[in-house]
Amino acid sequence: MPQQAPAPEVPIDGDRPGPADGDAEAPWPDRMLPLLRTPTADRRLAPAPSGAEPPGTAEPARVLELALLVGELLLASGEAAEDVEAAMLAVARAYRVHPCDPQVTFTRVSISYQPGSSGPPLTAECSVRRPAGDYARLAAVFRLVTEITAGGIAVRDAHDRLVAVHRRDRRYSVRVLLLCCGLLAGAATLLVGGRTDARAWLVFASAVVAALAGDRLSALVARHDLPPFYQFVVAAAPAAVIGILLSFNGLHLRGSVVITGGLFALLPGWPMVAAAQDGLAGFYLTAAARLLEALYLMAGVVIGVMTVLYVGVNNGADLAAQDVPAAAVNPPLQLAAAVLLTLAFAVLLNTELGTLPAVMLNSAAGWTTYGVLANAGVEPILATGLAAGLVGLSGQLMARCRGSSALPHVTAALGPLLPGSVLYFGMLAFVRGQPETGLSGIGRAAAMAMALAIGVNLGRELARLFLPASRPAPPPRRQGGRHRR
Repeated sequence: MPQQAPAPEVPIDGDRPGPADGDAEAPWPDRMLPLLRTPTADRRLAPAPSGAEPPGTAEPARVLELALLVGELLLASGEAAEDVEAAMLAVARAYRVHPCDPQVTFTRVSISYQPGSSGPPLTAECSVRRPAGDYARLAAVFRLVTEITAGGIAVRDAHDRLVAVHRRDRRYSVRVLLLCCGLLAGAATLLVGGRTDARAWLVFASAVVAALAGDRLSALVARHDLPPFYQFVVAAAPAAVIGILLSFNGLHLRGSVVITGGLFALLPGWPMVAAAQDGLAGFYLTAAARLLEALYLMAGVVIGVMTVLYVGVNNGADLAAQDVPAAAVNPPLQLAAAVLLTLAFAVLLNTELGTLPAVMLNSAAGWTTYGVLANAGVEPILATGLAAGLVGLSGQLMARCRGSSALPHVTAALGPLLPGSVLYFGMLAFVRGQPETGLSGIGRAAAMAMALAIGVNLGRELARLFLPASRPAPPPRRQGGRHRR
């Protein structure tokens, strides 16, 4: 095979890069994903600008450092592994540093560059500790990658802006986050119960109190740098305590619904969906790591709950409840609860204010689709997958119209459909000595997570194939800044 010539250098303080590849009108994820799915040796080279000089040793290293920081911020903000690799590849090719090979695992990102047969390869890598959803930061990085691929920013300037994004504080105050944590739990009780009587509102208030108490206890444990497993064990206990109290008071207040609502923010439904998505994309190691993390966190929730519930379960506490969202109990109330749950979930994920209306609209469409299909007799797992497909497709369309990542438009909108409560009751059945019921519940949760992942993934692929979007015009030229490490 003929050797590839070294890639030309882009002056650090000088010219901006040109469009990276192919059709300049297509968004960079649409251009990078096909390349990413092609073997490195078979990828076409990005067209070089006329009159470019051969590269030096410093510029490729700076570009790799920039691409690595982009990948680190995206992965830490909750982006899928394939999309992180696509962003890193887009940055490297925008500055004509190729062939490059980005690699992403659960907590590690790396990128390698082979300048030619005579030169030594360059590799940069870093670890990402405790990834947490931060969609405002994710959106800022996505917009910056769009500017880079449009040829509107120099290497040093891009690095400085990424550092500023990394240091930026979260958008919402602690009080707002606490309020949303409580509202998420309360909305989950209305979604599962579908009632508006006085008892339902007492259950709502109880779930809010349980969620707030659990959040504060978890924060207290986190101050001592204990692993997340122990934080989940402690955070799950208040919901169990209040659930038992409601189950034994003779008012039939459905303590299990309080537990479901109080634990909704803790149950790792979305990590299971993310694991399935990475598996569908071929990132099996990352998918296995995400799934193992979800199982450990789920075990922490169950241990925390059952430590408190052991006495209640063995003394007649009524903790049976529906393990899937009820679609026909009270459709208007449940639709409002689904939208409220989505709003609280989106704020907890630090979603930008301008994105919240679109996310709530997407959630309403998804929940309505699920409700109509479930009421028509469609199997809940199939109804979940079809609703997720609509959410994924509409989220992609919204993201393309705004020139942003689709993840903020999709993740919170899927909140009402996540299988967290199914996981909880499956594990609860094991503890109560009902292995058949437990296996059925775990299998059902896995099937629902797979249906959600397939639906979202299919929506993304359909959008990429059939919903082309114009790329934003290149931004004004910016002056090169000082390079900070």
